[in-house]
Amino acid sequence: MKKILIIGIGAGDPEYVTIQAVNALNRVDVFFMLDKGASKADLNALRKDICRRYIKRDDYRFVDADSPSWPRDTETYLPTVEALNADKKVLYERLIAEEMAEGECGAFLVWGDPSLYDSTIRIVELIAQTSGLELEYDVIPGITSVQALAARHRVPIGRIGQGVEITTGRKMLEGFPNTVDSVVVMLDASDAYSRFVDQDIDIYWGAYLGTPDEILVSGKLKDVSDDIKTIRAKARSEKGWIMDTYLLHKNGKK
Repeated sequence: MKKILIIGIGAGDPEYVTIQAVNALNRVDVFFMLDKGASKADLNALRKDICRRYIKRDDYRFVDADSPSWPRDTETYLPTVEALNADKKVLYERLIAEEMAEGECGAFLVWGDPSLYDSTIRIVELIAQTSGLELEYDVIPGITSVQALAARHRVPIGRIGQGVEITTGRKMLEGFPNTVDSVVVMLDASDAYSRFVDQDIDIYWGAYLGTPDEILVSGKLKDVSDDIKTIRAKARSEKGWIMDTYLLHKNGKK
């Protein structure tokens, strides 16, 4: 029997790693590192730094593999992501079959929490169900970018007696949800917040949360929207990638 741990390692700060995650890290024999190119090499460097910081053993190993790529500007988003995850399933299944011995524990280290806009759980579950491998898996939760964002801005995500929606930039392009006045937006490549500048909305925006490159901007959306767009474009150009999250509070309520 082989064991896979899907470990949430937080939003960027190594101190976001929980005690449960540290204990899980110390059970792992092999860590699978998916390479997404030179521009994102620092993401795997931080993963490896977390391992060296918290693991007391010296007999674990890293296995690097090129992560399947996909066209970010596609107009057929869901079919494209489904194809991407199918490619990842093939890769993960091969890694588990070829790079792990029977009785060993392997791990995928997931930014933030594995349950929030990440497909690792789905892929590993499908492998366990269909591959014929003797495989079991567990999920270790992590600190999300949503939590980190609220903490860094020192604001609650929701308001008393009100609901909160977590959504994507693509969905926000369809309009502000009409059932809530607090929205957390992730995976926004289109600056969707800018379409709401005519409304009384507060925004709390953050990029590279928990890392030395962290950027924070907050204020009335109509006042800071252009600043965020400029800062975001510059940061993405300089680093080659960006991970950002923002909270919108409608009507300026606290």
